[in-house]
Amino acid sequence: MNKLRNGLIGLGMLICSVTSAAAEVSVGIGIGLPNVSIGINLPLFPELVAVPGYPVYYAPQVDANYFFHDGMYWVYRDDNWYASSWYNGPWGLVGPDVVPLFILRIPVRYYRQPPLYFHGWRSNYPPRWGQHWGHEWEHRRSGWDRWNHRRAPSRAPLPVYQREYSGDRYPHVDQQLRLRGQNYRYQPRDKIVQQHFKQVEEQRAPAPALKNQKQQDKIPSTPRRQRNPIDSSSKPALRGDTKVQQLTPDNKPVQQREPAVQDQKQQPKNAQRDLKQQEKAAQREQKQQEKAALREQKQQTKAVQRQQKEPRIVEQQQRSPARGESRQPRQDRGQEQNRDERGGGRNN
Repeated sequence: MNKLRNGLIGLGMLICSVTSAAAEVSVGIGIGLPNVSIGINLPLFPELVAVPGYPVYYAPQVDANYFFHDGMYWVYRDDNWYASSWYNGPWGLVGPDVVPLFILRIPVRYYRQPPLYFHGWRSNYPPRWGQHWGHEWEHRRSGWDRWNHRRAPSRAPLPVYQREYSGDRYPHVDQQLRLRGQNYRYQPRDKIVQQHFKQVEEQRAPAPALKNQKQQDKIPSTPRRQRNPIDSSSKPALRGDTKVQQLTPDNKPVQQREPAVQDQKQQPKNAQRDLKQQEKAAQREQKQQEKAALREQKQQTKAVQRQQKEPRIVEQQQRSPARGESRQPRQDRGQEQNRDERGGGRNN
């Protein structure tokens, strides 16, 4: 029964991959057909809650085994896994050999509609996929249930931009791809998911190329100008590190034209030299102006200092005669006293 089921799943994947041209899925993910329902019809963007210790979200209010991981939505229904990049599909069938490991590791307790064969399995452990899909599958995916819980990768950001699109505004497949590219920059880690989005981009890439080709076909082609053989022969041929002189049809050596080329090369040099000379002249003039301004400023300060000193000199001159006059009367008084003393002596 398990082999028959796996064969039917593989056949369904092959049919889906052949019959859909507007596919949004790739290697390992079957093509989701528009208007094909798997029983998931969500009117709004669902509430997603993180599964503790796992890089996965689940939808507790959705009556389905509905998860979000690595930038995509995952649904387990009727013993099959389905995936989509938008919350309400279209959904693509995913084979059990390529389902991401952390989707397989989701504990049983987070399945809102667990199948009957989940009965009796421990709720804090993942489903016993090896028992369900057989020993061959378990051998191919050996070690899927062994991992370091302390080193779980971070969760992918939720595509909350999809909340704006519901009901009649829910986009078609082409619109979904464009909106995702504009609003969601997350890069998936799982190789199968990476290949899926890579193939989607490759399928969309040829369309603009064909459009550009049609536009180019409408443009009238203009004939290309052919090179003048004289011009091509007039260029000096190089052999190793030496120049070989060639003659033009006028029998004039190419070397005669070199001075004109040198003159053309010297013109920019002369212009640069003139520009430098002009800059130097401007700098000299600016320095001279600065020196003249400093000289004038010094002269003004000296004049101010001179004006401040003149009142002091006048005051000193006015005070000095008064002091001289005051000294002369004292001298006269002394002479008179001496005379009196002498006279008195004579009278005695």
